[in-house]
Amino acid sequence: MKKEIKIALTAIVAIVILFFGMNFLKGLTMFSGNNVYYVAFDDISGLTTSSPIYANGYQVGVVTKIKYDYTHQQPTLAMIDVNPDMRIPRESKALIESDMLGNLKLNLRLGSDLNDLLAPGDTIIGEVNGGALAKLSAMTPAIEKMLPKLDSIMMSINTLLADPAIAQTLHNAEKITNDLTTSTRQLNTLMANVNRQLPDLMTKANVTLDNAAAVSANLKELDLNATKNQIDQTLTNVRALTEQLNSGDGTLGLLLNNPELYQNLSSTMREADSLLNDLRQHPSRYVNISVFGRKSK
Repeated sequence: MKKEIKIALTAIVAIVILFFGMNFLKGLTMFSGNNVYYVAFDDISGLTTSSPIYANGYQVGVVTKIKYDYTHQQPTLAMIDVNPDMRIPRESKALIESDMLGNLKLNLRLGSDLNDLLAPGDTIIGEVNGGALAKLSAMTPAIEKMLPKLDSIMMSINTLLADPAIAQTLHNAEKITNDLTTSTRQLNTLMANVNRQLPDLMTKANVTLDNAAAVSANLKELDLNATKNQIDQTLTNVRALTEQLNSGDGTLGLLLNNPELYQNLSSTMREADSLLNDLRQHPSRYVNISVFGRKSK
């Protein structure tokens, strides 16, 4: 008899330990001092008991019970067990969110007025926030509309790429790139030569500048006033000579201004020329040679 009682007590203890162990694994705490609140939902989107509750990314509680109204006259209530140190402002909301793997959690979006807090047993307004999956679902219709256009665009791109002219263009672009590379290499070589010759060029430039400075110094040393006076004197003499020629004074003036004298001189020259020609042609007319014999004494 005692053996059966021991077996029964062992089974009861095992069941109790299993019950508390399961609740512990689910995140449920028994005989705790946590505060209980209620969250009202029109749609809980698959929220279940033991779903974690977060505030600002930190877990502060767990969903302990779901109360569904089959008459559809009351919203669905989720009873949550929250850490007693957690203060929840009255304007707070509870959002159902899901991660990329579909795991649900309840995220408390806390209000800003810390002077107006909810008391344990009060009801929090609940909403559904689908997160990235919900946004992706909302974008699905637009993506479906874009797919035919994307297919047409891809076909156009394939047709364009199949055009031999594109291949020829790419070949030409490659050739141009190679030519540019060669030109760049030659330019680098030219610049290197210039850099090597630059000191000599600078030296020659300095010498040229020194010569220019010397020439400038020589020009400064010239007596420009004396040179100008000499030029003015020369111009005065030329002007006087020109006036004398125009006035008719002197031989040159008479020749320039007396046509009759010029004509007489021309006539005289012509006659002299005619006389010389006649003398060359008939010298016997002008020279008479006599030969006399000498008498003996």
